Amino acid sequence: MAWNSFSADQVAALTQGVSFFVEPGERDCPACGERRLRTYVHAPPNARRPTLVSYVWCGSCRRFVGTRAKHPDGVVFSDPLAALSPGQRRDLERSLAGFLAHLDRLWDDGVLPQSFAAA
Repeated sequence: MAWNSFSADQVAALTQGVSFFVEPGERDCPACGERRLRTYVHAPPNARRPTLVSYVWCGSCRRFVGTRAKHPDGVVFSDPLAALSPGQRRDLERSLAGFLAHLDRLWDDGVLPQSFAAA
């Protein structure tokens, strides 16, 4: 089954409610209603300015959205992929389907969700 993007209305629904930074657990998916909506954030070390890359996906209906935004001041978080070399990370991200499947396994294995704190 292929991955598809969330619709504009579904993306808007993702912005409602408590932030993933405050409550990083699974959520109900706005597309299928299953409690398999998951998230992963990353702060690219080579970004010209403080940037946060976010991935939100549903492990049930295989919809996703990825965004880039300013890294909020003072927000620190765990990153289970931080130990990867730049080459390993590029290899992992080369295929969106493979990358999201890897993140999904990290959730299933209890490595994700990430923890967030204010510095």
